[in-house]
Amino acid sequence: MGNSKYPLVPGHEIVGIVKEVGPDVHRFKVGDPVGGAVFTFNSIDVDGTITKGGYPLASAAPLLCAGITVYSPMMRHKMNQPGKSLGVIGLGGLGHMAVKFGKAFGLNVTVFSTSISKREETLSLLGADRFVISSDQEQMAALAKSLDFIIDTASGDHPFDPYMSLLKVAGVLVLVDRITVAGSATGGTKETQDMVDFCAAHRIYPEIEVIPIQYANEALERLIKRDVKCRFVIDVENSLN
Repeated sequence: MGNSKYPLVPGHEIVGIVKEVGPDVHRFKVGDPVGGAVFTFNSIDVDGTITKGGYPLASAAPLLCAGITVYSPMMRHKMNQPGKSLGVIGLGGLGHMAVKFGKAFGLNVTVFSTSISKREETLSLLGADRFVISSDQEQMAALAKSLDFIIDTASGDHPFDPYMSLLKVAGVLVLVDRITVAGSATGGTKETQDMVDFCAAHRIYPEIEVIPIQYANEALERLIKRDVKCRFVIDVENSLN
């Protein structure tokens, strides 16, 4: 073809068997299965050749991408708590691994998919506890505020709002592109004191407009019109004089 990219094997999760080890290698021996951190398309390999993909050791290779892509955030956000509930959006290469990890962690796993054809394999093969068609509003509504965690592995544009409503208070929705959507209401006494101390130390003050209580109705009208700097503060003491 006259192009250094060809021929290639279109795979990027590569595992192989150690054939030789150098004198300074102590972690591996000949015959060990290994995976390497090398860019696997049109990049320079350790021996100076151009990398052209690969797929040896079929069952191990996907762990190096699909597996770790879901395992890492699941561990980071403490999704390995038996008895908790997990929602998995999408049932592709990443999604099915999230289901497997979830069940291994002892979670109650619900899969959300647009493909009814995946129902049987989801429940019987992967062992998920529930399969939900994400476009079915009745099925979705039945799960309101029921999930501790959701991991979103779906590709393409899709709305988050329908899934946000399925999370419990303090639930976590993780997107596998290293973005976390998390809910928060307020903080406890200690955290509030820490925040106040921090503000005092760094001279952080809110932007406010002090008003008398008699001005409350006008203030509400201004809020509706978005005619407020940041925060109205009612001066109760002087309002009562």
